[in-house]
Amino acid sequence: MAKKIQPTCLDTYFSSFEESLASTHMQRRALSNYRFQLRRFGRVLEAHGVEPTSLTLEIADRLARQVPFDRVNAVRIPNLVRRFVLHLISIGVAIPPPVSAAQIAKDTLLDDLEGFLLGQRGLSPSSVYHVKRYAVRFLDHRFGETVPDPSSIRHQDIVAFLEHIQKGKSLSMARTPASHLRCFFQYLFARGLTVTNLSSTVPKVHRIQNNRLPRYLPPTDIEAILEWVRRESSYGVRDYAMFLLMARLGLRVPEVMAIEIDDIDWRAGELLVRGKGKRRDRLPLPEDVGAAISAYLRDARPSTVTRVLFVRSYAPYLGFKDSRIVSKILARACAALKIEMPARYLGSHVLRHSLATRMVRSGVALHEVGDVLRHKSRATTMMSTAE
Repeated sequence: MAKKIQPTCLDTYFSSFEESLASTHMQRRALSNYRFQLRRFGRVLEAHGVEPTSLTLEIADRLARQVPFDRVNAVRIPNLVRRFVLHLISIGVAIPPPVSAAQIAKDTLLDDLEGFLLGQRGLSPSSVYHVKRYAVRFLDHRFGETVPDPSSIRHQDIVAFLEHIQKGKSLSMARTPASHLRCFFQYLFARGLTVTNLSSTVPKVHRIQNNRLPRYLPPTDIEAILEWVRRESSYGVRDYAMFLLMARLGLRVPEVMAIEIDDIDWRAGELLVRGKGKRRDRLPLPEDVGAAISAYLRDARPSTVTRVLFVRSYAPYLGFKDSRIVSKILARACAALKIEMPARYLGSHVLRHSLATRMVRSGVALHEVGDVLRHKSRATTMMSTAE
């Protein structure tokens, strides 16, 4: 006999919540699990006498952490509850968080920053995300809860912020925040929000080039990794096609993730690549790469409305949010094959460097290597082939 479902105070809003998720094409099983977990949260609300109309994000987060962990349905309850409460806020049920004048000013500035970086600088969404993240941290550190005044920013403020976030970290890790901050200060100057271009005052981190380890893998290791991915990876057909694109064409991971089905011209044997700075290039599609993509489309790609070529293996079947999946697969392959990475933070870029090095050793001219890798300057190509 089936166990009767006991409704909670939240059941009324399940249908509209699921409608808001329609664009993600989630499976019915996943939605059913969401209902199950939200009913568990609803019982906690009822035990504390909290009505949905009295919910705030803070109250919801505190009570969500009181829901016992269920190993069988291991959904992160606080994350699901926050998503659900944000839906309740959007339909006018729950209480929206108060917004201060300072927060409104920051949000307005950050929205304009995003538009500037995407439209005028041509940065990728991933790069824009990181620039905004450090901009938020800088504004919070410099202005706290007050309305930000970019014209009052001084060189000392930048140095103090970098010292604050770099405590206990190596100098090599300091280059990332410094680079993103330069983008932020270039934006402020371009918009006339600062008198001088403060990007030039961001301290430069000395880069030691001596005794640099080789940043490539020999062809035998590359082929061994490709074979391991094809045979041993959980989703070998998809992953093999992605790794071939990086190993044979030197594509960056974000470029692989951005490929759409319509970017492949099967008749001409070409692939449209969306590179850095909104650059568009057409590259010849090698036979083995085309065969791998064809096998993935025919045998392994799930049915979905998204035009992105490579999608996740679970619902909703959308493109990947970041490049971590490639780094994890590469790490597992290297561990299984006992291959030591040539540099600590190189990651999947080792495939690109290895292609460049192999071309140079085969007698290909440096400018031709740069054309394949789509570099803007010869100096960048020399770095990719340096040993």
